[in-house]
Amino acid sequence: MQTRGARRAVVAAATCVFLLAALAGCGGTPSEVRQYGDIPRPGGPTGTARPSLPVVPSRVPGIGDRMWQQIPIGTRQIVAVFGDHKTSPDSTLVLYEKYGTKWEPQGSWPAHNGKRGWVVDHWENDERSPVGVFTLSDAGGVLDDPGTRLPYTQDENAFISPFYWDEAHWHDFDYVIAIDYNRLRGTRPDDPTRPLGQSKGGGIWLHLDHGDGTLGCVSVPESAMEYLLRRLDPKNKPVIVMGDKAHLRL
Repeated sequence: MQTRGARRAVVAAATCVFLLAALAGCGGTPSEVRQYGDIPRPGGPTGTARPSLPVVPSRVPGIGDRMWQQIPIGTRQIVAVFGDHKTSPDSTLVLYEKYGTKWEPQGSWPAHNGKRGWVVDHWENDERSPVGVFTLSDAGGVLDDPGTRLPYTQDENAFISPFYWDEAHWHDFDYVIAIDYNRLRGTRPDDPTRPLGQSKGGGIWLHLDHGDGTLGCVSVPESAMEYLLRRLDPKNKPVIVMGDKAHLRL
């Protein structure tokens, strides 16, 4: 007759045999782990990998959903202009370029915008810069083309500053890049056509800085203009995202 202790030993041995068989039927012991993507999964050679999750591209810091959705698909260069606040003429311009899924800053410069700050609904002579996302497609200036890939119009008569402006403004338009607000893309920057009507203003450019606010343009140091002109490439569908910081975060 078996003792109670002997029967317990038999039951324990049978249980171990059953567990080992079950593990073999599931594809191996727990030590047989295979790596699928970034997630370790048990299962050995017959295991099935989970589909990898899509990689979400990084975003340019300081630009929220509403503005980001306005950036055209395929854009790989963003000129971001962050105004200090809604009524300030002071801002910072940063050039970002996309590498893989990452937006990397290429340079940052102090800048100026409209004397009276920023506005969503821009009008002629309001001395505010329009908030929004605009393409950058044409350039020009008083000086010769510094080596830009953008279509460039050199015309010292067309881009010369008005004679009645003070000396600080004499070189404003040595280089300009047209911001495609209320203008026809593919035309020289000084083309007077205003698709939205004359009352909505126009002639909004990137140009050389003179130390204070503008009539609605964005101005940066000469070194920045030269860099942007040489760097911006129509193949990368460059755009400018501009406005006060609070609005750009929306």
